[in-house]
Amino acid sequence: MGYSRAVVRGPWCFVSGTTGYDYAAMTMPESAAEQAENCFATIFAALDEAGFTRGDIVRVQYTVTDAALVDEIAPVLARRLGEVRPAATMVVAGLIRPEMKVEIEVTALRE
Repeated sequence: MGYSRAVVRGPWCFVSGTTGYDYAAMTMPESAAEQAENCFATIFAALDEAGFTRGDIVRVQYTVTDAALVDEIAPVLARRLGEVRPAATMVVAGLIRPEMKVEIEVTALRE
């Protein structure tokens, strides 16, 4: 399957949908909040490697497997994005593995 964690085109960086795996331990946490934390850790590492910062994020899509998870992940979203206020969409949908509860995708623009 063709896949890149992130693709840079000019001033844009498109980060693929990222799930909550802890890649150091190769495990998936049970809690949606921990999964969201891991999503952002992976996303921020990809942005950094591409020469972008958290502040460059202009668009985010959150996918959760159950609307009830929003209350659990909302504090993580607020803390990890801080003052960044990207355009955002939240979708409730199934993910490709049953242990996955959250997937986050971002687009960043470097000005």
